[in-house]
Amino acid sequence: MRPHDMGTLFHEVAARRTHTTVVLDRPFDIAPDRGTRFTVPQLADLVEEAAGWLHAAGACPGERVAVVKRNHYDYDLLACAAIRLGAVPALLSGHLSDDALETLLKRLEPAVLVTDRPVPAHHARRVLSLDVPGEGELTLDDVRGTRAPAPRRRHDDDPLVVNHTSGTTGTPKLVVHTTSTIVNRLARFEALRIPVVGTRRDDVVANASSYSHGRTFCWTGSVFCLAPRKIVLLSDPASAGEVLTAHPPTTVEALPSAYVRWRPLAHQADNPFRNVRLFVSTYDAVHPPVVRALLHASRRRRPLWMQGWGQTETGPLTFRFLTRAAVDRANHARDLGRPLPGRTRLQVVDPVTFQPVPRGRPGLVLARTGARCTAYVGEQDRWHDKETGGWWNTGDLGVLTRGGTVLLLDREVDTVPGLSCLKTEDVIENRLPEVLECIVLGAPGSPPLPVVVTADGHLDPLRWRSAITDLPVLAPPHVTTWDELPRTGTGKVRRLELLTRLIGHADTHGTGRWT
Repeated sequence: MRPHDMGTLFHEVAARRTHTTVVLDRPFDIAPDRGTRFTVPQLADLVEEAAGWLHAAGACPGERVAVVKRNHYDYDLLACAAIRLGAVPALLSGHLSDDALETLLKRLEPAVLVTDRPVPAHHARRVLSLDVPGEGELTLDDVRGTRAPAPRRRHDDDPLVVNHTSGTTGTPKLVVHTTSTIVNRLARFEALRIPVVGTRRDDVVANASSYSHGRTFCWTGSVFCLAPRKIVLLSDPASAGEVLTAHPPTTVEALPSAYVRWRPLAHQADNPFRNVRLFVSTYDAVHPPVVRALLHASRRRRPLWMQGWGQTETGPLTFRFLTRAAVDRANHARDLGRPLPGRTRLQVVDPVTFQPVPRGRPGLVLARTGARCTAYVGEQDRWHDKETGGWWNTGDLGVLTRGGTVLLLDREVDTVPGLSCLKTEDVIENRLPEVLECIVLGAPGSPPLPVVVTADGHLDPLRWRSAITDLPVLAPPHVTTWDELPRTGTGKVRRLELLTRLIGHADTHGTGRWT
């Protein structure tokens, strides 16, 4: 089976009498009394119920339904419910600041806002509260029991879903995808039973993601069609050890930040990754020490790590496979692999002239893909600035090697002359196992500033000096802990916000024009 209509996806899968069991780490926020185990027919019923709730709240075909709440997979259930009505779901992370949320809601002007937090509700016609309601807001009790209208189909090129970018460099962009771009081009391809990397019927599939982002919406359209034995959905990677141990997965897809948090679990005697045959990493590269620890935690003969690189606007652009032997040899994680054959083309151009540069020379990475988004809500001029003759400006600096692989250097806004911040981070993490994460920040007039994350916020100065002896001159490290860094909903560090905290401004060497 391959996905066609996300509004009726769960009903179509349920009709095939799949035996997939869905396990949660905590109950859904939209169904707190229904426990943590679901069948696909039960999920289908919940989507239909939620469509009735949204209909009762006033959502109509073509209008936007915004969702902002705690991280959980019910983001995707609400998205399918809105699509069933012919509405357009706009999924906003609960990690957004009040100012960013205010800006995004103003751009969206949703008919209905579903939320569990106090929000600037004057931009929505109705608010459906999942927590203590404010004045004039609806609760689930107010809308329960409303029968959902018959499913409404839309043209494949009409807006289907709105997701926002990670927002590491400021207010996120609101990305519009259609059925053509995110379902037909991406989810239907992933729903193929591809040898080795495809989902099997006997798999236990675990996912730990930021469910407001487009990756899990696309993943939903494929994994349920493939009908694995069990799907484990994790809302909080930091406390996922007990659930993973009780339901050892055979395939795992997770945020890079989740893998970092799980590294200590890999060293336990009964580690939950003992049965994993395939790890999947999206959003960003994972540093080699983390990949190494998890691959060696598996007791399978040949576990694989599949690293994907892409953007909310484009979907996946490149892929790379790592084995135990390959990651043991790897010095840095910024080899992003090759473009998806027949689906993606890449070229590297001079950042000033936009003329193609020879292979092996750094420049701006441009991509051509049929899965590219169709708009930015409220910022269409910005979308046009990033599109040139069918090529999409990723805003990343990289190298296209003679062998056809992509080496990522830095985001253009984060660049430092004569240095790859990302590669420097990889080298430091490889040399200092106690470093959970390293972020190198650059600002004009001063040496690059390394921010080093350890478990206790301390680092041996002698070990630090020994690790950086052959690196370019760096400022003294700022040593901190995981929770003290500003992060996005996907766990990425908000680099410009962190730079402002540490040096008082966010001036960088890059222009930031294509972020």
